[in-house]
Amino acid sequence: MKDCIRILLVTSDDEYRAWFDELHIVNVLQRVSPGGQIEFHRVSDPSATVSRAPHVVLFHQPSSDESLAQCLVDVVGRWPDVPILGLFAAEYGRWPQLLNGVPAELHDFVLCPVDGDELALRIGRVLAAGQRLKPHGIGRSHRVRIDSLVGESAIFQAQVDKIPLFADVDATVLLQGETGTGKEVFARALHYSSARKDHAFIPINCAALPDQLFENELFGHVKGAYTSAAGEQGGLVLEAEGGTLFLDEVDALNPYAQAKLLRFVQYREYRPLGCSRTKVANVRIIPASNHDLRQAVTDRQFREDLFHRLNVLSLVVPPLRERVEDIPLLASRFLQRFRRADGQGPRRLSEDAIQKLIAYAWPGNVRELESTLQRAVVMCGGETIHAQDIECAGETPKPLCLDGSLRAAKTSATMDVERAYLVRTLVTFRGNVTHAAKAAGKERRSFQRLLRKYGIDREAFQNHQTGPSHDCPPSFQTPFDGRA
Repeated sequence: MKDCIRILLVTSDDEYRAWFDELHIVNVLQRVSPGGQIEFHRVSDPSATVSRAPHVVLFHQPSSDESLAQCLVDVVGRWPDVPILGLFAAEYGRWPQLLNGVPAELHDFVLCPVDGDELALRIGRVLAAGQRLKPHGIGRSHRVRIDSLVGESAIFQAQVDKIPLFADVDATVLLQGETGTGKEVFARALHYSSARKDHAFIPINCAALPDQLFENELFGHVKGAYTSAAGEQGGLVLEAEGGTLFLDEVDALNPYAQAKLLRFVQYREYRPLGCSRTKVANVRIIPASNHDLRQAVTDRQFREDLFHRLNVLSLVVPPLRERVEDIPLLASRFLQRFRRADGQGPRRLSEDAIQKLIAYAWPGNVRELESTLQRAVVMCGGETIHAQDIECAGETPKPLCLDGSLRAAKTSATMDVERAYLVRTLVTFRGNVTHAAKAAGKERRSFQRLLRKYGIDREAFQNHQTGPSHDCPPSFQTPFDGRA
């Protein structure tokens, strides 16, 4: 048994003490493990920040909340190697949540109201078993790499295959890719596949940090550092101690913040505001950007020395349009998550719905696909989602129809290819018609006529408020080749 046992209760029931005697369970465990220290914490959301990973998770899911399966997936994704014990309510002698069998993610379960002696003994048993005890099915470490990163295309698997290599070292990994491709999912997979998985994963959206508060948010301050600093406060670096610091949209930092980040990335040294002593952090840094940072360096919008410190290892998350064969897999996963509260709702996609999803360009990538399917689940009245239940941004090309003449089929196929090319070009150049027309080898007016012909709105592809560079930028694929 461990010297310090950290127990985490995951429940959204604020009245949990009515069926769960925390003090009794702690006393029993202390008798079983004399001299051991018991730390008990409770969270209502599996994504809530926890300073240290637990040794065991007690999972309780009231029937009024979201589906049991989805919440369990969230718990497993957060703590992939931690045993999970389910706590289920028995109603009139029945176990409604277990009628379809015990979820494969659970190592064990007990019924509510919880018998403290029984639960304490079960906790002690799974802790003593250690890594020998696995859930029914595949191992947890395997689930992180497979369940979190869905895709079988070669371009996607080439990046997934880097995770075990990168997880074994502490070097900084720069994640690059368009908005919505799943960069944070890759970052979490790196963290939970590494030796730091028992410590915190702290995501930071650099674009959301106010310029004047960047240093305070990241490094913290001591009492009296400024007028309203009534007490000492640790920053996000301290919160991530021993774990991973994920710096999303790192390109959004202003020159002052980039200079402050430079030394911290190089030496892991920082100084809280008002403190006279330098501290050293034990964290791994994973930055991410949806911009081409090398181009930003050329445009003098990002420090070159900071770029080289961040780009020690590089991992590129491909856009969804470059791995269309993964769309059915992702869609199936999302359908499992978006079941209605009553357990009813769509269970599958029709063939025409799948073809519609494949034909769309997905400028918002996986995030847009997720939102689209969630909307389709709400709109669909039956068990099968059809093409008419799916609402994509703009018009979607129809699947090739071979019932008519050869001329009609040829015209339809040509229009589909032409529209797909226009959409892809606008995505690449972020809605800039001048650059897109130049890449297509057409005059600007001719290109605009084609956009009007297919009802394509270029503004839907403008991801950023700032204008493009004066020189025609290269294709999005070219900068992200993983080399420094």
